[in-house]
Amino acid sequence: MRGARQAALSGTVLVTLACSPAAPTVPPPPVTTSSPAPANFAAVPWEGGPEYYAAFGKAAEAGWADPSFFPIGVWFESVLEPKDTELDKAAGINTYFELTSNSSLPLVREAGMHAFPSGPNAEAGAETVGWTLTDEPDMWAGPGHGAWTGNAPGKGEVCVGGPCGYTVLKELAGKLPPDDGRMRYANFGKGVMFWETDEQAGTFVNDYTTAVSADLYWYTDPNICASPSEGPAIGVTPAQCRVAANYGRTMDRMRSLDLADGKLQPIYALIENGHPFTEADAPTITGDQLAGAVFNSLIHEARGIVYFNHNFGGECVSQHVLRDACGAAIRPAVTEVNRRITSLAPVLNTQSLVHLFSPNLDTMFKRHNGSTYVFAMPKRGTNPGPQTLTLPAGLTGEAKVLFEDRSVPVVDGTLTDTFAAEHSYHVYVIPG
Repeated sequence: MRGARQAALSGTVLVTLACSPAAPTVPPPPVTTSSPAPANFAAVPWEGGPEYYAAFGKAAEAGWADPSFFPIGVWFESVLEPKDTELDKAAGINTYFELTSNSSLPLVREAGMHAFPSGPNAEAGAETVGWTLTDEPDMWAGPGHGAWTGNAPGKGEVCVGGPCGYTVLKELAGKLPPDDGRMRYANFGKGVMFWETDEQAGTFVNDYTTAVSADLYWYTDPNICASPSEGPAIGVTPAQCRVAANYGRTMDRMRSLDLADGKLQPIYALIENGHPFTEADAPTITGDQLAGAVFNSLIHEARGIVYFNHNFGGECVSQHVLRDACGAAIRPAVTEVNRRITSLAPVLNTQSLVHLFSPNLDTMFKRHNGSTYVFAMPKRGTNPGPQTLTLPAGLTGEAKVLFEDRSVPVVDGTLTDTFAAEHSYHVYVIPG
């Protein structure tokens, strides 16, 4: 991602690329892509949730197979002293996705947190549930099996004999200890999202990892709304670009690629929490927008949330947004969203069911402990205002609106509620 190659944390230049070793391809464990669903409802394909993590010994030992655990991470932080983990935990963070080379894995372990560092790493212990292979090889190395020089972008020639992104992932994976009970994770960018064919992008997503993410910063990217090769290339008009619903679109693209080989893996959402571009006139995300981006990603089956924690421009440049003064405005929103996610973990860790609640809304339907859960927010192009949701048959009474201290009556199998903005979301719980 753009920021990870520009930031400097604690005097260490961040290069989340090949220079950090990594290991052999680990095929995803057998997973359930469907499960028994209540009568008349199909199940949304999934990797298996907690059962998926149970197949990785280190993740299972660390509690990732517990239905009450949901990964909430931060991208490319440094952990140099206990105060670092204290501040991150206070914001609701439980996992580090990539760390600076001078970070202390023992400090992460002592804090009871988790990590996906570059590897191998002699300090790795119970906290290391997976390894980060690299960031955006689809962009800086391209789709192909050419020879890789070992160079990162800006360090000299990267590929010889054609694009070498597949080679990069294979070689990094080959440096990791085989069958060590840890996941292999990589993040992708605009190559997979916009510029490559499904076949090219699918090779990145399916052949080298057991957990993936992709970063498109719809609220803050200065180019994504206007560049002909980006948002407009997939039908996103400028008027419908900077909306929470597009974060779900990123998840849909990754999920469609992941489904192609029939072996599913967790897909995490990357959400910016500040100003991740150097351009001063680029937008800075607001707390309401961040919350909408997170919940739209969850509605579109994100299995974890990872925050991009660096401001490269704007009014306050920072590499530690969730720790220092630059994050004062956004930190309360991040903390509250993370609190809500954590409270919903047992629900989020169940398989979703298929039901059309409204053509105007992005929705997710789950059943947990005898109750129906409905997550809803406006689709791209839906105007703010009242919307009616048609519920599954048999639901009556009232729908409690979580986190809002109110309820909505169920009338003739429907409920009507107001979505005040494009980033507004509601989570309903209905007994039965």
